[in-house]
Amino acid sequence: MHHEPKIVAILNVTEDSFSDGGRHIAPEDAIVHGRALIRDGADILEVGPASSHPDASKVSARIQIERLRPVLDAFRDEPIPISVDATDPNVLRFAIESDVAFLNDVRGFSDPALHAELASSTASLVVVHSLLGETRATRNTATVSQVLESIDRFFSRRLDELVRAGIAENRLIIDPGMGFFLGSNENASLAVLREIESLRKRFGRPVFISVSRKSFLRKITGRSIDEIGAATLTAELFAASRGAAFVRTHEPSALRDGLTILSALE
Repeated sequence: MHHEPKIVAILNVTEDSFSDGGRHIAPEDAIVHGRALIRDGADILEVGPASSHPDASKVSARIQIERLRPVLDAFRDEPIPISVDATDPNVLRFAIESDVAFLNDVRGFSDPALHAELASSTASLVVVHSLLGETRATRNTATVSQVLESIDRFFSRRLDELVRAGIAENRLIIDPGMGFFLGSNENASLAVLREIESLRKRFGRPVFISVSRKSFLRKITGRSIDEIGAATLTAELFAASRGAAFVRTHEPSALRDGLTILSALE
């Protein structure tokens, strides 16, 4: 392992996230959970106001902003970078105005009308690939080669578009997608994990990986979400060993411990 990735802890302020929907929808619950994630070893706290799994309900920008505002206010003075996981342009604008450190968009910042504002901001941008470029994941089937070709085409085009729009290249982070963002073929996610180092070299940008509790792990193991912790940690440590610069997780404590043991062994 060449380095230790930044641990990005997931704080969902949603009603229907696939693994913890509704648990932290109240601002006071979200704030308590966020502080626990920080104590558990998070390097970055990522707040998501709307779900992106295939069965997720649409949530208006107004409601997403209402969900974000008290949480961002509570962590404004905390010594930890904050990320917002959103795709609606108005929600992204709110996050920019809130001066968050990272923006994570599952559509890969596809709206040209937002590019000037992104260029004038200071946030790092997590540019996410999804097979169909939708606002949520999909259950469509694709072969491994089709997925890898889609990733190559997407980043070749989108990174160039963003840089030409005035966004500094050193602010861009690439996320190839996982689970249903790559369709319903679990082998696609496995193949992409094996390609992390190749992606980093091909595009010259840090790689962001989010495998925590994902569908492909559950499909391979036959485990439920409540039983998928060991498989999640294994995939996260593999991603780290392949050079992922950021690993996004529901359980920063387990990942922190795993990275600590790997470091000690090396």
